[in-house]
Amino acid sequence: MTDTPALTLRFDFDWQPSYRRAAWPFGITPRRAWVEVGDVQLTVRFGPWTLSSALDNVTGTDVTGPYAFVKTAGPPHLSFSDRGITFATNGERGLCVSFRDPVPGIDPTRRIRHPGATLTVQDVDGLARALSPRSS
Repeated sequence: MTDTPALTLRFDFDWQPSYRRAAWPFGITPRRAWVEVGDVQLTVRFGPWTLSSALDNVTGTDVTGPYAFVKTAGPPHLSFSDRGITFATNGERGLCVSFRDPVPGIDPTRRIRHPGATLTVQDVDGLARALSPRSS
């Protein structure tokens, strides 16, 4: 029996200069911000913030945008209407990922749980494909 290495796909965020300047004071840089999709896990790193979820907890994705700079630039943003979290590096386009069971991400106590996360990666369509249900 041979173990095959797990395939992990990494998606870099799509940075606009104004978003890069707004993120920098919070420790969010291109080297410290990415999304990974492994065989069983989704992981988001955004400076000191992280969000993770089992892939079988992902219920769907939607391409969204544009976004208002004031509502999305800088650190992750919490939507008070639905508790969703936004990790934005541009105001044009991103992928909203929905979760069956809300996941922690914005606060260090991990009490606030998010039913969705918006991610402004370079390859929005590729991330959507990577998160789509896989056939056995």
